[in-house]
Amino acid sequence: MSDSVSVAGSQLTVSGTSVGPALMEILTADDILPGAEPSYQLCKLIYLYHPLGAKMAEAPINLAQSQARKISVSEAPDRVAEAFEKEWRAIKADKIIANVVKQSRIYGISSVVLGVEGKSGGSPLQPGTLASDSIFFNVLDPLNTAGSLVLEQDPNSPQYQKTTTVTTQGETYHRSRVCVVMHEEPIYIAYTTSSFGFVGRSVYQRALFPLKSFIQTMVTDDMVARKAGVLVAKMQSPGSIINRAMTSLFAVKRAMLQEARTDNVLSIGIEEDIASLNLQNIDGAGAWARTDILKNIATAADMPAVLLENETLTEGFGEGTEDAKMIASYIERFRETMEPVYEFFDNIVQHRAWNADFYTSIQQQYPQEFGNVKYDAALQKWQNNFKATWPSLLEEPDSEKVKVDDIRLKAALATYQLLSMEMDPDNKGRLVEWLVDAVNQSELLFSSTLSLDIEALAEHVASQEEQQQQMMMMDASGGEGGPGGAAGPQKPMAGMGKAKLPNFKLVGGGNK
Repeated sequence: MSDSVSVAGSQLTVSGTSVGPALMEILTADDILPGAEPSYQLCKLIYLYHPLGAKMAEAPINLAQSQARKISVSEAPDRVAEAFEKEWRAIKADKIIANVVKQSRIYGISSVVLGVEGKSGGSPLQPGTLASDSIFFNVLDPLNTAGSLVLEQDPNSPQYQKTTTVTTQGETYHRSRVCVVMHEEPIYIAYTTSSFGFVGRSVYQRALFPLKSFIQTMVTDDMVARKAGVLVAKMQSPGSIINRAMTSLFAVKRAMLQEARTDNVLSIGIEEDIASLNLQNIDGAGAWARTDILKNIATAADMPAVLLENETLTEGFGEGTEDAKMIASYIERFRETMEPVYEFFDNIVQHRAWNADFYTSIQQQYPQEFGNVKYDAALQKWQNNFKATWPSLLEEPDSEKVKVDDIRLKAALATYQLLSMEMDPDNKGRLVEWLVDAVNQSELLFSSTLSLDIEALAEHVASQEEQQQQMMMMDASGGEGGPGGAAGPQKPMAGMGKAKLPNFKLVGGGNK
């Protein structure tokens, strides 16, 4: 590879620095100017070889998927949500979703298709057979689907800028088997070269020119690293006549300087000097240029610059710093763009996890709740009550969570003391059950679970109140506990708050 190459009509000289052919193709591309559009091949090269290519495409996805979604199905046994999560992991849904979203960011559009071995992809999806079918998922990039995802540009057409079917290698997939993911929305008659259609655009498109400039900073770093160890020997110039002996003497001095190391002693003349190259001016200019280029790339890609700088936050997400809040807000918006592909996989996993055989086991385990409920009705109800939520990246530290739990527990105790004074035994039992649930939710305060026999507690409270009424009647009639009795007047009991609670046990380790 030549050291001298042409860039946009000017001459670029890279002396002593070797750049790989893939990066050199980016560096020397004549059409990479501000506002230039990357081709399909150039997007692939940037992702494969550019130091920031993979990070721009994958960093938001990795951060968004760093936390698993919380799956819940109301009015259903816990096994229902557990079966969904098990099947989700079995088909590796997170990995497939990450791949299709990543390729959409690289090229501007990507597709995932659901196929069944031995069956044509053109037929509509049959949810009832998903559990028994041998399914597979393929992620297709724009070159695989070229010609089928151009999108209609007639504003009067019902299919205007909408995806219909996906065709690859002569195989057409029904729309029920396909999920198309675009990075950004299509613009009218704005053809995207990297996607082969009037669709979304690559994350590299607006950042193409600063991505090219970033490679120049790599070349600069390499040149500085090569020159940083150079020593400059300032020797006294010889006379006008240089004989062979003087030439040999200078060569010996240079050789001794080159081989010198710690604990060696060198002898030089009074007017001679040895110093390294002065690279102080490069430090400021090089660092400023590199930082500014990274900010330009982040601005063009609409993502926080800290994700590209590969620098850890001074404080974690739980500390609530401005950088953490900005990243958390960005990831929340990014998760919303991923929702369509997650919904596509949710439907598939639900039919495979909650199949007829699984429902039969649920009926056997819960005959009263599901014994007379048909499978289709139960499946529809579970799908309607299905909920998948993303946890927040801004999680509070345990020290703050303990303070919140302590305040909640004090409020629960105050509520209990206020209401228990005038309640009947049945409602007191329900109140105690509510208090026990509040205590068990404070996992950081209590390492063990509190369990009470609520029915026995209600019976005990009822017997205590009955005894109290009998004692009050005896006092009124002047009986043994009356004013003339030996025991004297009995003080009325305040209720369950001062009664001894029976059948008290702790489940788990530790005592509270």
